Amino acid sequence: MGKRPFSFPRKIGRRRPKKTIEMPPVDAVSPRALNNSNNSVAGVSTSGAGGSSSKAKKKTVGARLWMRFDRFGQSELLECDKNTIIKRVSIPARDLRILGPVFSHSSNILAREKAMVINLEFIKAIVTAEEVLLLDPLCHEVIPFVEQLRQQLPHKNAFKIEDTGAIDAQEKHICPTGTQWLPVPEAAEGLQCELPFEFQVLEIALEVICTYLDSNVADLERDAYPVLDELARNVSTKNLEHVRNLKSNLTRLLARVQKVRDEIEHLLDDNEDMAQLYLTRKWVQNQQSESLSGTASNGIVNFTPNLPHLSSNMSASLKTSNLSDDHDVEDLEMLLEAYFMQLEGTRNKILSVREYIDDTEDYVNIQLDNQRNELIQLQLTLTIASFSITIETLIAGAFGMNIPFRWSKVDGIFGPFVGGTSALCFLLFLLMLGYAKCKKLLGS
Repeated sequence: MGKRPFSFPRKIGRRRPKKTIEMPPVDAVSPRALNNSNNSVAGVSTSGAGGSSSKAKKKTVGARLWMRFDRFGQSELLECDKNTIIKRVSIPARDLRILGPVFSHSSNILAREKAMVINLEFIKAIVTAEEVLLLDPLCHEVIPFVEQLRQQLPHKNAFKIEDTGAIDAQEKHICPTGTQWLPVPEAAEGLQCELPFEFQVLEIALEVICTYLDSNVADLERDAYPVLDELARNVSTKNLEHVRNLKSNLTRLLARVQKVRDEIEHLLDDNEDMAQLYLTRKWVQNQQSESLSGTASNGIVNFTPNLPHLSSNMSASLKTSNLSDDHDVEDLEMLLEAYFMQLEGTRNKILSVREYIDDTEDYVNIQLDNQRNELIQLQLTLTIASFSITIETLIAGAFGMNIPFRWSKVDGIFGPFVGGTSALCFLLFLLMLGYAKCKKLLGS
């Protein structure tokens, strides 16, 4: 018989019945369960909304306070971040870093394509052809600049609207196509007596800065001269400490004035940089070129073939006039030269105070040298006297020893001996003192 294959024995047990889960019908679900489920979903959504709001708050942490001024002095407070400002005024991000706290003590007037960045002491602003954005307007040092903008901008631009109406009526010419040319820039400049908007803001900023620096110099002069006079009369530790603080304040103030002065001098030395600051001129030129290009294209499509030649001539003349205007920086040059001379005068005042400090220090050093010389002369005199007394002490010490000699038994010898020895030492003192005066080692 064949053998069966080997196999493990299987345990035979009872099979457990399968559990069946009975699902309640749809109609049997209680409204309380539905409410609980809705609340759980709502809780998830609100937590997500809270997370997004926290993210939004984190994103707006970098926002800073700005104040916007238009041409007519109307102002409003804005809270914008860096990206919003960059998109609004079309400047690179490094210009905003210049306006940051790291470069707070630097002085810069930068020209960009559509804006001018001003960083002068505490005034940090971005100026365009239509508006000015001022950073940290609630600072107590910036408040005078804000007040000047509110007072001067409406008055400077009030009659400019009336002149604009006259220009529009007189300088607009109707071309053969029926369209209107924009005002001629030369005629507009002839009627316009005031500076462009960006130069008005720059003038107000320079005026506030120069006034602030002048007031600081006046305070420095008022405090400096009494302290220096007191030091000249009495050289003491307290007076020297006052002069040291005064000199440190003067050095810082001179550096601040020098930075603003050097920035203006840098602009005056470069006509191209000054030409780039004419934002209104560039804005008008762009508007004119766009209008001329649009008019020329309409003329090419609808009218005679001779019109493109005329439009090209006009565009060429406009380009040449723009090139000539780009090098016309006389208005800005006169403005910068005026404030450059004012800053030069402020710098000269500081240098005069510095010279007075140097003169006082020289006078004090002369006094100290004189006192040092007197001490040296006194020391020399005492040294001569000590030498003479030392000789007499040597003689007295020699005779004071317990050595027998014949004069010790002579009666009345002590007085004449001591008197003669003292006279000899005094004569030696006079001889050495006369020799020192003969060699001019001692004062007469």
